[in-house]
Amino acid sequence: MKLEIMKPRRNRSSIGTSSSFGFDKEYDWGLYPQAERLLHIEVERFISKNSFARSFSKKMWDKTSTRFFDWIDHIVVPESRIRETALIRLGFSELNVETQKGTRAFKHSGTIFFPVVLTEGREMEVVIKTENIDHCVIKLNKKAKILGKKYSPYSKAILSKQGNYILSAAERRGYSGFMVPDNVKDVDKYNRALKIFAKRERKFVSDEKGMIYIEKLIKKVKKVMKKLSKSRTADAFFRNERLYWESRNTAGRIQKKRQNILGLGWGNHDHHTYRSSRENFARLISIFEILGFLCRERFYAGPVAGWGAQIMEHPDCDIVLFADVDITDKERNKDFAHKDLKPTRKLGTVGLWVGLHGESILQAGMHHLEARFDFEKLRNDLPKYGANVMNPFSYFSFLKQAFTEGEKWKVEKKRLNLLLEKGLINKTHYQNFLRNGAIGSHMENLQRSQGFKGFNQDSVTAIIKATDPRKYLHQTHKTAA
Repeated sequence: MKLEIMKPRRNRSSIGTSSSFGFDKEYDWGLYPQAERLLHIEVERFISKNSFARSFSKKMWDKTSTRFFDWIDHIVVPESRIRETALIRLGFSELNVETQKGTRAFKHSGTIFFPVVLTEGREMEVVIKTENIDHCVIKLNKKAKILGKKYSPYSKAILSKQGNYILSAAERRGYSGFMVPDNVKDVDKYNRALKIFAKRERKFVSDEKGMIYIEKLIKKVKKVMKKLSKSRTADAFFRNERLYWESRNTAGRIQKKRQNILGLGWGNHDHHTYRSSRENFARLISIFEILGFLCRERFYAGPVAGWGAQIMEHPDCDIVLFADVDITDKERNKDFAHKDLKPTRKLGTVGLWVGLHGESILQAGMHHLEARFDFEKLRNDLPKYGANVMNPFSYFSFLKQAFTEGEKWKVEKKRLNLLLEKGLINKTHYQNFLRNGAIGSHMENLQRSQGFKGFNQDSVTAIIKATDPRKYLHQTHKTAA
C-alpha cells in the first residue's frame, strides 16, 4: 500500500436526522494545530512540575503503548494562564454543564480535544479518564480518597498533589459535567441495568427476533428502572458490549490486560464498530437512538465497494459508533440509516460477515473496538505478546490506523446452509468456511493528531475490502469458539 500524507477528505454525504452537533451541512473535519499546540504546552508544563505525573506518563508509554495526552479527561487551568478570548479564538466554546463554583468549561466540538476548565484559583489540575476508578486507585495510589459513590455518574480521586499541580483520575458513567454528585438516587437502578445487559440473550431463532428483543429490553430497562436516563442506560449497555467483544478477541484481551496494569481499562477507546444486515440496519440505528445517540456523518464507499456507514455520537457519554451496512449506488443519497433496506442478491463484505456470524449487536459482537495509542509503539509491542498488527490502512500526519490480525471464528453450519441455498456463497466458499471458519473481529490501533475527529473514507474503504472473509480463506488464525 502506498502511504502518503493527505489533507482530511471533505465528507459530501448528508448526515442523519439530528443537527444537535451542528453537522447539518457539507463540512470538513478540520485540523487545528494551534489549538493542539496550546494544549500540549499546558500539559507538558504540568508534567514538568509534577514528578508523579511525569513517571506515570512514562509508565503509560512503556507498559501500555499509549500517550498520556490521549488519556486526559479534562484540564483545569488558572484564568491567569489562558484567557477565555484565546480559547474562543481557537474554536472553543463554553459548555452548558455543571461545574465547580468559580470555574467555566470550554470545548472545541469539532475536535477530539478534551475540555479546558478555567478557574479563578491558582491550581492547575490534569484529570485522566479511567473505566474503573477503584482499579486505578488500587494500582496507582491506594491512599487516594475516592469522591463519589460507586456507580455514580462521576467519581474522582486525587492521585498526586505537588504544589499547585494536581494529577487526578476520574470515572464517568453517563455524565458530561464536572461536579461529583452529593446525592445519587439511581445507583441501584444503574447497577441492575449493568447486570441485565450482562446476562441478555444473544442467540435467537432469527436475527429479526433478536433485534426486536434487544429493542424491547432497552425500553424495559428504562421503564422498570423508573426512567433511568438515556446516558446512564447507554453507559451500562456499552460497558457490557466491550466485555463481550473482549471475550471473543485475543488482541483485545491482551491489550486490556496491559492497560489494567495501571488500572486504566478502556478509557482510551475511540469508537465502537458494528456490522448489520440491510434488513436490520434501520432497527439498529433506532436502538442506538433510543439510547440517546445522534447521527453524525454518513459514508458511501462507491458502487464497487458496495457499503455505507452511519457515524453516531452520544452528547453525554464519550462514545462514538461506526455502523456498517451494504448499500447500493442508488441508495447513497437516501437516508439509509432510517429507511428500510431490502435484501439484495449479492452480499458485500459487511453483509457476508453478518451472514456468517450474525448481527454485531447480537451473537457476533462488535466487529472491532478502536482505541488511541502511540501507533508505532503498539505495532512493535503487540507481537511480543502474540498479537500481530496488519499493515496500516491510514498513515497520515493527522490519522494513523491499523487492524490487528483478524480473529478466526467457527461458522455455524445452518448459517452456511442458508447462504448456499440463497446463492449468496458458492460451494467452494461453503466448504472453506465450514472447515476453516471465517474472519471475525479485530482490535484497531489508532493515533489522532491536530484534533482530527473524522475518518478517511478512502482508507476505510480499503481496509473493509482487504478484510473480506472470502479473501481471508488462505490465512490461518486462532479459532475462537
